[in-house]
Order: sequence, then structure tokens, then C-alpha cells
Amino acid sequence: MITLADVIEGYQGIRPMRAEIGISDTIVDSRAVIPASLFVAVKDGHTYVSDAFKNGAILALIEKDVDPEIPVVNLLKPLPQDFQFPALPFALRVKDTEKALQKIAAFWRSKFNLRVIGITGSVGKSTTKELVAELLSLKYRTLKNQGNFNNEIGLPLTLLRLGPGYERAVLEMGLFKEGDIRLLCDIAKPQVGIVSNVGTVHASRANSQEAIARGKSELVQSLPPAPEGVAILNLDDPLVAAMANVTRARVFYYGLDPRADLWADEIESQGLNGIRFNLHYLSETLSLQAPLIGRHSMDTILRAVSAALVEGLSWGEIVYGLRHSSSQLRLVAAHTRQGALVLDDSYNASPESMLAALNLLNELPGRKIAVLGGMNELGPYEQVGHQKVGYRAAEVADKLIAYQVNARMISAAAVDAGLPAHSVETLDDPERVIAALNSFLREGDVVLVKGAHSLRMDKIVQALEVEE
Repeated sequence: MITLADVIEGYQGIRPMRAEIGISDTIVDSRAVIPASLFVAVKDGHTYVSDAFKNGAILALIEKDVDPEIPVVNLLKPLPQDFQFPALPFALRVKDTEKALQKIAAFWRSKFNLRVIGITGSVGKSTTKELVAELLSLKYRTLKNQGNFNNEIGLPLTLLRLGPGYERAVLEMGLFKEGDIRLLCDIAKPQVGIVSNVGTVHASRANSQEAIARGKSELVQSLPPAPEGVAILNLDDPLVAAMANVTRARVFYYGLDPRADLWADEIESQGLNGIRFNLHYLSETLSLQAPLIGRHSMDTILRAVSAALVEGLSWGEIVYGLRHSSSQLRLVAAHTRQGALVLDDSYNASPESMLAALNLLNELPGRKIAVLGGMNELGPYEQVGHQKVGYRAAEVADKLIAYQVNARMISAAAVDAGLPAHSVETLDDPERVIAALNSFLREGDVVLVKGAHSLRMDKIVQALEVEE
């Protein structure tokens, strides 16, 4: 457990006496505060310092003035080692709370002798993180980011939860702009880096796939030299495979290409029961089944197994972990009152994940209905990204409902690709989408619902779903 003394030493480099006050957790949302926690006031969080103390926080990190009744210890100048701290709760004044959080987290991580596995990529980061952590947990005590704690605030919060006994940390690393992942690596000091792919998501900020690739490559550039450092790269993605040229770490390739260190073939979808496949590694071939849904899950499995092999798991442990995996994130199957199956993949959307979801829809029996929303942050790839999805929807779907403005590019492309116009609707109101589906759904239909998270298409699923 981190203490007040650790916080001050991490920020100032001087460890005060009489400051061994245990901190239960570090939190940036005053509503999530637990007793004995440290509340970090980032952005507009200064408004909620009093609320955090009322909810049980004992310390707060601030950079601005707060309630004058709250005692403040000024860390802008060095504290004498025998400093007399006020009674709890009190605030700690720093220059920049976000940077202070990062500095303290880097200090705390440095106190632990563990291996860190960093994961980045345009699609599949979260599912990979979950499956890697699941496998490694069979052999090691493993920490992972919770939810989407994958940025300059979430990753430090995760590291501050390190405690005695942890042997591995599996950390998803998100990219907003070039330099972001290098910052996260400076804090986390990963020895293993996994890069899934380079897609078009966030191209509105990064301008191009090449810029996204440069940002993602910061992970493998930050790894220590071989043999300690290992870069796990997707041989099937040229932009990822080329990252071997910018790392000092040992390169471990995975993919469907037999030239990879770990590769798969004979991949067969079992619908909602998972997939069957063969894995090839060195002179070994294993025939396996895993409960992850869709052929696109093969990439997630390859990444996770690569990490497990690199970290010394046996094939027995890996096979057991895959067979008992619960890491199928986000896509959830539900049923309607008509007996139709709904695939709720409404968490987020990119051209790559849209195409993967449509491929899964294509693998399932029954009449196929695609309810697709628009995709955000595609920048110069906006039109071509939506068109690619529309073309694939025309090949897969018997009926397409395009939801809201950007999705009109999907519906137009689907009609251009040959989906009859009477089988395509473009609707802007969720109630109209729900009414349209209820009017024609029947037993045996399969409905895919997917779009940008901001569209809240999960509400459409909730309106259709019946209790099992």
C-alpha cells in the first residue's frame, strides 16, 4: 500500500518522517472515493475536493485554491523531514496535478521488481489485455488496467494499485497523438510490447495511418534491449511488422503467415460457441477450441498466446486458459420477444471492427439484419472507411438500417454494391429503429447492432431484449 511518505518522496525526492499514512486507493472521481483514499483533482476536479473528503478521502492533490477551511500542505517547495502535518484530511499543493500523478506513479512502479506487458493497437487492445491477463494469472499474480484506464491518467492510477506480491502488470496503452505512448512507457517501463494493428481510428487527430503507426511504434522503441525486452508484432500487418526496424528488443512475430514464430491455420467458426483452430509454434502443432466469438478473435488469441509463451507459461497452462476464457468483451448476445438473436457490439466502432463484426454476422445461420451507426474520428479516411463497411454490409446483410448522419455513407455504398434499395433504411431516431425492427423481426433472425459509442446504440438493444 502506498503511503503519504511515498507520495511526497515520489514528487519531491525527499521522504518525510511521521508520514507513514496508508492510502487505500488513488481516485479522480469524487463519487468513486473510498475510505482512506487519495483524491487527485484533475481538470475541474477542484470543485469536488470537499465532496471527496465527505466521502472518505483523507488526502487530495490540488493545483488551485480550494475551500479555505481545508488545510493545505505546500509541496511547491521542499518539506523539512521533520515537518508537522496537519490533522487529516488535508490537501497537497503541487504545480500540475496530472503531471504530479504521473511522477508519483513512475516512482511507485520503480519500487517493484515485476515485468510489465504493454499493449497498443487500433483494434483489439482491451480484449487482448483481458486475455493476456487471464493467461498470465494462471502462473503469476497479475495487475491490469480496469476498463479503459489506458491513458495519461488511467495508467498511473492503475500502477498506484501495485502492492507486494505482484509479478506481472498488463497495461493497455491508448494513443491520442504522437508522444502519448512514449509518456506512458516512461511511467510504466514495459519489458514486453504487443502491437495489434494500425487502423484508421483516430486518424482525425493523427492525420494518417503512417502517423498512427509512428505513435504506436513508441511502445517497441521504449522496450529494453534483448533478451530482456520482447516486441510481439503482427506479421500480417505491414505497418506493424515494420516496427521490428525501430526496436532494440527481441522480435516475436505472430499471425496467419507460416513465417511467424506463432501462427494459426484451419480456423473454423463455431458461431456463438467459439472457434476451432490449429496453433503452430516451433515444431509443435496443437488443435484447439476457444470460446471467443468470431474468426477475428484468432488475432486476440495469437497475441495472448505469444505473451504467455514469452513469459514462460507451459502449453498445459495456455490450453487450460484458452478453454476456460471469459474474455469475450463488449459483444453480447441477447434475444428479442420474436426469437431473434441480437449481437450487441455497440461499445465502439472503427472500419476494422465493423468489418470484423459483419464477418461474424456472416458466419451465423439465419436472416441477417445489420443496424450500423456512423464512425467518428476517421479524418481523411471518413468516406472510404464508411464505404468499405457499406460494401461488406451489401455482401452479408439481408437488410440494413443505417443509424444517424454518418451512416448515410454506409447505406449509399451498400446500395451501390447491389443491396436492393427496399432492403435499406436510414433512420435518425432510435424509436423509429426500434419500431422498424419490431415490425419485421422473426424467429431465427440475427441482428448486429454496432456504431460509435457516442450514439448509445445499446439503448436500441435494451429496448429489443427480453429477459431469458
